[in-house]
Amino acid sequence: MSTMRAVVVDQPGGPEVLQVRDVPVPRAEAGQVLIRVHAFGLNRSELHFRRGQASSGSFPRIPGIEATGVVAADPSGALPAGAQVMTMMGGMGRSFDGGYAEFVVVPAEQVVPFASDLPWEVLGAVPEMLQTAHGSLAVGVRPQAGQTLLIRGGTSSIGLALAALGRLQGLTVLSTTRSAARTAMLESAGADHVVIDDGDIADRVRAIVPGGVDGAVELVGTNVIGDTLRAVRPGGTLCFTGMLSDQWSIPDFYPMDWIPNGVRLTAYSGEAADLPAPVLQAFLDDVQRGRARVPVGRVYRMDDIAQAHRDMEAGVVGGKGVVLP
Repeated sequence: MSTMRAVVVDQPGGPEVLQVRDVPVPRAEAGQVLIRVHAFGLNRSELHFRRGQASSGSFPRIPGIEATGVVAADPSGALPAGAQVMTMMGGMGRSFDGGYAEFVVVPAEQVVPFASDLPWEVLGAVPEMLQTAHGSLAVGVRPQAGQTLLIRGGTSSIGLALAALGRLQGLTVLSTTRSAARTAMLESAGADHVVIDDGDIADRVRAIVPGGVDGAVELVGTNVIGDTLRAVRPGGTLCFTGMLSDQWSIPDFYPMDWIPNGVRLTAYSGEAADLPAPVLQAFLDDVQRGRARVPVGRVYRMDDIAQAHRDMEAGVVGGKGVVLP
């Protein structure tokens, strides 16, 4: 098979620049792995790249910062053909062609093997979402069992994954949403308390957890980070992970005014190496047993990629968007 179907972006623009085309199947060189893609997740950073807002990357490009599938070729012989694998980050879909395709070539060190009978549309939702959620906790917040965790932006796919991981790690989880209609969704994902977010939640969080939460993950952005910081206790940690509001920086940032005394502010943006294979396997096994849930929102075909991006921009996916090539 010498050609494959892929989504190609020639220059930045609206959803219409996502063109489905026949292109040559890439070859794996030494130190690389060729993956046959069975599913790929959709991410807001791909919106930023498509619009030309990203700080890195070049065009023309096959976008996509993650993919899930099976090994088609590994020149090193380390991974057998047909082995189930996930891959993410490391320049995928920016500096080299990414996961919006039937095949993708990636560096061998960013391939994470697993074994699971879960359907591909479920598996395809996992890599970037789990890597970001796991890293936000393990690297950013570092909570202890029995502590409290606030997730600001709880209905996002990463927010839902954080709730699942928080429950598995023995944390009391508080998740925010702007819509009371999404309360049941957050509770089923693992949230113990749902906080309706009108932009000012610190007092309501402290009504639930007097003194403030032990840890928090910010997924909304810099426009609310000051309020989220005020919900954290002295000695607690806020990890800045996401920017759903598309507000990335703080004008006139004055640390003494912004950061309450003793509250730690960290950040997380990770790579495939931050998701150890045993962590991935344990999470998938928990999903298989019904102890955790993968929040798949909508499932698309590759031909529907422009509509998928419109849905992502409109915020109507309702979980993680997944494409089956």
